[in-house]
Amino acid sequence: MNRLLVTFAAPLLFCCCSPAFAQPTDAAGWFEQGRQALEAARARTPNNGKARNVILFVGDGMGVSTVTAARILEGQQRQVDGEGNRLSFETLPYLAHSVTASANQQTSDSAPTATAMVTGIKANDGALSVTQAVGRNEPSAEVIAQQSVTSILEQAEQRGMATGLVSTARVTHATPAANYAHIGNRDWEGNAALPAGATVKDIARQLLEFPHGDGVDVVLGGGRSFFLPEQSQDPEYPEHSGKRTDGRDLTQEWLAQPGARYVWNRSQFDALDTSAAGPVLGLFEPSHMKFEADRAGDGAGEPSLAEMTRTAIELLQRNENGYYLMVEAGRIDHAHHAGNAYRALTDTIALSEAVAVARELSSAEDTLIIVTADHSHVFTQAGYPMRGNPILGLAATEAGPMKDALGLPYTTLGYANGPGFAADGDRHEFTGEEGQYRAAEFSGDKARPDLSAVATTAPDYVQESAVPMLSETHAGEDVAIYASGPKAHYFAGTLEQNVIYHIMAEALELR
Repeated sequence: MNRLLVTFAAPLLFCCCSPAFAQPTDAAGWFEQGRQALEAARARTPNNGKARNVILFVGDGMGVSTVTAARILEGQQRQVDGEGNRLSFETLPYLAHSVTASANQQTSDSAPTATAMVTGIKANDGALSVTQAVGRNEPSAEVIAQQSVTSILEQAEQRGMATGLVSTARVTHATPAANYAHIGNRDWEGNAALPAGATVKDIARQLLEFPHGDGVDVVLGGGRSFFLPEQSQDPEYPEHSGKRTDGRDLTQEWLAQPGARYVWNRSQFDALDTSAAGPVLGLFEPSHMKFEADRAGDGAGEPSLAEMTRTAIELLQRNENGYYLMVEAGRIDHAHHAGNAYRALTDTIALSEAVAVARELSSAEDTLIIVTADHSHVFTQAGYPMRGNPILGLAATEAGPMKDALGLPYTTLGYANGPGFAADGDRHEFTGEEGQYRAAEFSGDKARPDLSAVATTAPDYVQESAVPMLSETHAGEDVAIYASGPKAHYFAGTLEQNVIYHIMAEALELR
């Protein structure tokens, strides 16, 4: 068969390092695009060197369907081919599947999944960096000490490396906490949550009394209330006070360290001198930070995930021994629980921008970058919409919206369960703060609403769900691992989630 002389070349359009491959217009274009992908794969050379730095990005709840929908949304927002768009981390050269089941559950929460990634073992749901022998409500510090498992952050500190944690969730939340805390119950973030007679330290206290190296060097995120005493007013919201009942102000205890700095608003964050030595603590909300879609409306101002990532790397890279940094896009998960795809996807795009910053500030020669998720969500992309159809809109073809068996239009995106279940045709709207939503009255006969005149692309729209739940649930399928840098080629095939730790430790040559 005669081959066409192909003149098509897929240009790369960059925005925060997120390329978009222009949609081919004919068979020759598609063929050439595939050939270029082959050439890129053939040119790939594994890096067997030692890593000086490791950056672990965790998109909390960022399943494959979330990545796909966010990719399309970002492209459509930039008015390029959404289906051909790629988030910055999707261009990393190595890819694997991560099995997220915990030691005791098919579908996990964020505590054992984070534990798996940073310690190399599987744990029970709710547990942070302890073995599966620990019960969820184990109160004894002695038992916890006997069953604790060393995290990669702790090992990095023992080696003299710089260490950092960045999250849009509370810094005492499951994913960041697994790096420095050992406890059976992830909910024991402050001392007031501990049961009477418990000797184990609460999670916030464990961060301050961290016994390895010189302590965690950079901590940026939310969660002020667990660091402030109940007698203290929150600096941003005077109507709120701290949650500590032991009288301790952990922010002041942080400042007792040599050269330490503490910031809680945008102006203080912007004024940080990243060339100066000393640990940095930034707590920008009493609880979780704002969703990316709502961040601009915060009175005191909050940095973006990308900005926090940049500052953290600039602070950490001063250490001649290298650094370990964990960055979490924690609120992808919260938006999914609320059935609100818009905020889940825009927070995923914010993670992509943070990864782009890390790639800009580091070298693939000596920095292992890993981007993954702790677990997925029951989030779906379905129907048969045409290419280019608004991803947040009604599933449609050139002839118009597609209809279900009842003759009603439906959206491309939806959830298997959650608050978007329509009771008597009523719709429910996202209310914003803390990932909360109005509880639906699940009664009467189900009648799907007519979405013909509903703004399904609006930020507050809650996608429909098949099963009524006040909070949408996690999902149990594998999630993706994207990687570049030293030993990144070890990420291949289907891996148990705890293998992530072992590859990071191998790359750093931790023994």
